[in-house]
Amino acid sequence: MKDIDAATRTELEAAAFRRLLEHLRERTDVQNIDLMNLAGFCRNCLSNWLKDAADAKGVALSKDESREYVYGMSYEEWKERHQKEASPAQMKSFEESKPGH
Repeated sequence: MKDIDAATRTELEAAAFRRLLEHLRERTDVQNIDLMNLAGFCRNCLSNWLKDAADAKGVALSKDESREYVYGMSYEEWKERHQKEASPAQMKSFEESKPGH
């Protein structure tokens, strides 16, 4: 990647990010708590990072808008359709590995 110009690198990174979002939208069976426990981030983290980037650039993007972009629908709709209650084992794992963000 070091020989790729900055504009092309940004395009490749953006394409990879869009692919990640597409993958997460398809994998509604993977709960956010599972992502947090295994990887230390979840869909909400991605939406927060997107909003942080927009804020840094002075681009108006609300928390709800960034979540809708990441989830492919409103957060409330996603929770109604796909979110399950966390099991005691999931919660225990989360408490043990709780990321600092």
